Amino acid sequence: MSFIASRLSAIKPSPTIAVSTLARELKAQGKDVIGLGAGEPDFDTHDSVKSAAISAINSGDTKYTAVDGTPNLKLAVCDKFKRENGLIYEPANITVGAGAKQVLYNALMATINPGDEVIIPAPYWVSYPDMVLLAGGKPVIVQTQSKDGFRLQPDVLEAAITDKTKWIILNSPSNPTGAGYSHDALKALTDILVKHPQVHIMADDIYEHIVYDDFSFVTPAQVEPELFERTLTVNGVAKAYAMTGWRIGYAGGPVDLIKAMAKVQSQSTSNPCSVSQAAAVEALNGDQSYLQQRRDAFCVRRNNVVTGLNAIDGIECNTPEGAFYVFPSMQGLIGKKTPSGKEITNDTEFASYLLEEQLVAVVPGIAFGAEGFFRISYATSDELLEKAVKRIADACAALV
Repeated sequence: MSFIASRLSAIKPSPTIAVSTLARELKAQGKDVIGLGAGEPDFDTHDSVKSAAISAINSGDTKYTAVDGTPNLKLAVCDKFKRENGLIYEPANITVGAGAKQVLYNALMATINPGDEVIIPAPYWVSYPDMVLLAGGKPVIVQTQSKDGFRLQPDVLEAAITDKTKWIILNSPSNPTGAGYSHDALKALTDILVKHPQVHIMADDIYEHIVYDDFSFVTPAQVEPELFERTLTVNGVAKAYAMTGWRIGYAGGPVDLIKAMAKVQSQSTSNPCSVSQAAAVEALNGDQSYLQQRRDAFCVRRNNVVTGLNAIDGIECNTPEGAFYVFPSMQGLIGKKTPSGKEITNDTEFASYLLEEQLVAVVPGIAFGAEGFFRISYATSDELLEKAVKRIADACAALV
């Protein structure tokens, strides 16, 4: 009998972390690898946020805090939700975790019973299905289509809901596609969800501030107030504020859910880092002007990458509304052969070919529940992105 718990048998290590790890290993061997796998901004944490952390250290703010967040940070989160989303929460409605990932995990662990279903639109962030499985639930994967901009369609949602559905996870803008839901597109989904009182909404808004052109971000509880008490609105400081390593995520939701999540956290990590919480207060309350500068830089990168990829025979790439990913199709390359004579039959083999032949690390679409695609993170320098697209073009041109 295995010593390892059987529930882990269905769980896979994060493919995005695996790609980034392999890229680092190859770099350590002296190879000129361009890693496009990590979902991490290449910008530095703002100086004002660093200063707030240093001040917290110098003032002795290095002790345990309340399990799910300091009063100051919960107030800052309340102010953020009111200011930016029109959502009115009290501190009792707020939870803070060691990253938005922990907040999502806590919510599932606190609510899922065996047999409960969680609707997850695909392509999805790699961790959603595995977190549902660890909590004892059943991921219900519903496919979206490139022709629809990878947005869940109302009739598909309606067909996926059963009396066992407990949650739907909506991520806008999306990892991996960058797809965002406009007010009208989201309203079409919330109109359906209103009719199913057993379904709760987990809104993963972590890329809220990374949107482009004339796209206007909205979140489900903002679009449909009737769903306010059934929605957990999740966010964090990692992406917009380039604070991935600080590990602070937060959410607003019904008090009973927030209390249950705090109970889960109290028996796992307890409180998030006190210094990181002080830094997050400054991030949320402080200067926001630099966010636009970073959006502008990301937008230039997006445009250049999309243009470069669409110039390659066999690759088609949508223009995403937000985040810092593109999710191009490589289906036009299936059946072609590499210079060594190996046939490309799927996205995993294509990603391996790019890494082996051109030292470009991307993540195959199957990791996100969508075969025939691959994800590129353009959260890196313009120079490296230009070089990477050229290498991908060269790799594709060598296929016969």
